[in-house]
Amino acid sequence: MSTVRRVAKNTLVWLFGDIGGKILSLLFVIYAARYLHAEGYGTLSFALAFTGMFGMLSDIGFYELMVREIARDKSAAGKYIGNVIMLKFFLVAAMLGLICIAINAMNYPALTVKLVYILGASIAIDAFSMTFHATFHAFERMEFISIGKILKNVILLTGAVVITYEGLGILAFAYLYLIGSLFLLAYSFTLVAIKFVKPRFELDKGFCKWLIKEGLPFWASVVFASVYYDIDKIMLSMMVGDVAVGWYSAAYKLVATLGFIPTASIASIYPVTSRLFISSKTSLKFATEKALKYMLMLGVPLGVMITLLSDKIILFIYGEDYVPSIVALQILIWSGVLLFVNSVLINLLNSINKQIMVTKIVASMAAFNVLANLLLIPRYSIIGASLATVMTRCLGSLLLFMWVMNSEYAIHRNISYTVLKVGVASVLIGIPIKYFGSIAIVPSIILYVCLIYGMRGIDETDVKLIKQIIAR
Repeated sequence: MSTVRRVAKNTLVWLFGDIGGKILSLLFVIYAARYLHAEGYGTLSFALAFTGMFGMLSDIGFYELMVREIARDKSAAGKYIGNVIMLKFFLVAAMLGLICIAINAMNYPALTVKLVYILGASIAIDAFSMTFHATFHAFERMEFISIGKILKNVILLTGAVVITYEGLGILAFAYLYLIGSLFLLAYSFTLVAIKFVKPRFELDKGFCKWLIKEGLPFWASVVFASVYYDIDKIMLSMMVGDVAVGWYSAAYKLVATLGFIPTASIASIYPVTSRLFISSKTSLKFATEKALKYMLMLGVPLGVMITLLSDKIILFIYGEDYVPSIVALQILIWSGVLLFVNSVLINLLNSINKQIMVTKIVASMAAFNVLANLLLIPRYSIIGASLATVMTRCLGSLLLFMWVMNSEYAIHRNISYTVLKVGVASVLIGIPIKYFGSIAIVPSIILYVCLIYGMRGIDETDVKLIKQIIAR
């Protein structure tokens, strides 16, 4: 199978899994948000964000490192899996200890503390599952990751229906996450052992030192990214209250759900671009420019449509209790659009062993985000948190572009014409959506494709790539 077709296949498989998983996850959120109402859902969201921040301690960059290195040498998979699993026992133990100390020091209610304990255990189990997922990823067998996501979300959704029907309360949702994580671990371990390689559980001190040294830059990026993604919810909880967290999280969840598009695309090309760095830097530059072009074509019109339809989306999904989430969604969606762009550039840097630069950029974003939230949340509540998120992504885009444009992988200046064409086409399709609402979505998408094609946003190379993908 050609590289183009393999990337397309993996992207579609990942998209299928993510779409299925996100739909199921969204249905779960709807059940939870409606059943718990804004305050209860805010408490659950705080506990998830709190444990999520500590979850970064359970994998010090091993996932990205494993994908990159095993993609280059698949015979080393067993050694990587075994040593990483052994290291994670120490990391997970430290993580759980810090979670217990931190939540008890913050004087939160007993119910919140219990939620954090249970969700912390779930995060610990997920840490081991991710080691096996890295193996699937490196072997470019994305379907196994997708199936796992779907099965776990089926468990969550089924459990949510039972919880709401039986009236079991907020703690039941936390136990549901724990059950889902246990299932995913069993599924992932069994599949790796049967279809790929039997892990050799060992602790090679020299190799482990190398893993930690090489993984730390990846891990540092995850640390700062976790601060960027979750600190706003924690600061909202402390400064405004859990009701505001519920409103904000409702909008944030929708934007995060749409992130499956860049996530699937970049996850599929990461093993390929990692190899291209060794074999053909010209091809790597070409792949990056094409990925950036396609992400712009997908992200910008999506941002326009969500902005114009945010009121209908929030009311339909969450109900009247979440009206304050409408404006937050209108703002936050543009952070999602910027994610389409940033993910391509971050993938390039990780592929060329420049993960330290990614760490520096993400660290700058995290620091800026904390400062922006401190200034904006007290005055503007969830609107301030939303603005801080978008401003932080803008900073990230600027820093990433500055580095790339001053490197040998500088993006061709034709990208500015792509931005102009996509911008014009997106504004034009916004007109019928503005006046006719959701009924105009399908015609607007058709109009957008025609406009992009008519303005030659799709060139001959794009056509050839499409033909390669669909060719027998």
